[in-house]
Amino acid sequence: MEKNSGENKNPFQIFQEEFPDLSGSFNELVDAQRSLPGMDPKTKQLVNIAIQTANRNSIGVKMHSTMAKSQGASREEILEAVVMNLHLSGLASVLDCLPAAIEGLESAEIVK
Repeated sequence: MEKNSGENKNPFQIFQEEFPDLSGSFNELVDAQRSLPGMDPKTKQLVNIAIQTANRNSIGVKMHSTMAKSQGASREEILEAVVMNLHLSGLASVLDCLPAAIEGLESAEIVK
């Protein structure tokens, strides 16, 4: 059976379709990390935004911004998680990811 084209899919959807067993194992790892008791879900999402910004992964920033908003994070908290990287990762990382954070916030508003 031929797989659907990757158009209109985010890279994680493609990963899940092309490698279902591996992505299932990855999702188990994510679930285990989510269950760690040291941080609340909102804080975990803000940390994810900061990490994704450091990696210049705007798609990840957008996704985690939407998730952070759903966990009660404010616009200010989400955008600050991006700009916290300014002195560590540089202006380019922040400029790459700030628009994605705003898109994620807007996506969260649409979902409500």
